[in-house]
Amino acid sequence: MSWPALAIGWVAFSPGDRKLHTLTYCLATPSLVLMRPSLFFMLLCVFAWQALAAHAAEPDPKNRVVVIENVKLDYAQVLNVEPVYQTLRATRIEEQCEAEQIAPVAAAPAVDDEGRINRMVDSVKEMFSRRPELPSAPVAVPPTSTRRNCRVVEVPREFRRPIAFDVDYVYKGTKYRSRLPEDPGNRLRIRVSVTPYIPDAIVAPPR
Repeated sequence: MSWPALAIGWVAFSPGDRKLHTLTYCLATPSLVLMRPSLFFMLLCVFAWQALAAHAAEPDPKNRVVVIENVKLDYAQVLNVEPVYQTLRATRIEEQCEAEQIAPVAAAPAVDDEGRINRMVDSVKEMFSRRPELPSAPVAVPPTSTRRNCRVVEVPREFRRPIAFDVDYVYKGTKYRSRLPEDPGNRLRIRVSVTPYIPDAIVAPPR
């Protein structure tokens, strides 16, 4: 008849000397102990001690310290301000016109027989009279007309606007850089928080 192996342990903590006392009892079947008593007993004790030590090492939430945050307001010196731009693109419909000149077409005068005979008579009279030639009247130049050629086109537009400001400032000899919605000017109001560093501590806001 075989008996199952069993490991039982207790953990005792004394606040005075702050020592962790682990008491472990290992029970096994006689046949297993007789075969390899020392090795089997050591393995059981090691496993039981590791499990109990891991459970005892977990911090108790009740023992955590609540740290009150110390806050004050101060001013930092601004070193440089760089605006951050947003580029916007849009199209607008416009009417573009071009002036075009049109030359008028002169109508050809009608030629008739009577006019032709009159010109022949005048030329004969001029040959016999030998009068000096009078200057001819200047020929009037017909005015030119202008026509507008218009068409609708899409004109692309691009413009930028500042949406934020990258501010470089110094406080207590240390330089910082932050992105702000507005230009702070020469001085920047800052919030200074001072708390002691305690691992796993709960930081509470100032009262």
